[in-house]
Amino acid sequence: MEQLERLKIKLGISLEDVTQDELLNLYLEDSKDTMLELTHLKELPTSLNSSQIDLAIVYYNKQGIEGQTSHSEGGISRSFEEDIPKDIMKKIRSARRLPR
Repeated sequence: MEQLERLKIKLGISLEDVTQDELLNLYLEDSKDTMLELTHLKELPTSLNSSQIDLAIVYYNKQGIEGQTSHSEGGISRSFEEDIPKDIMKKIRSARRLPR
């Protein structure tokens, strides 16, 4: 199963629904670029495939509300991490290499 399919399943998007494929692929590319920059690697190891999807989900969920740190409405309060969530960052760090 490819990354796009895994991402769609985790987001609850039907595999037959292709209306968001371009956007989802952009988030997958962005998350891969971020992870490669943080790890100083040329290729993303398969051990980080799930972290790439998790980071793409973070990006997807922040669309339209980028930079928002808190929000309250109708008794519901929301706040968002500005950085990569700690659990994802921990996995990325485990693959990190020294820069060359």
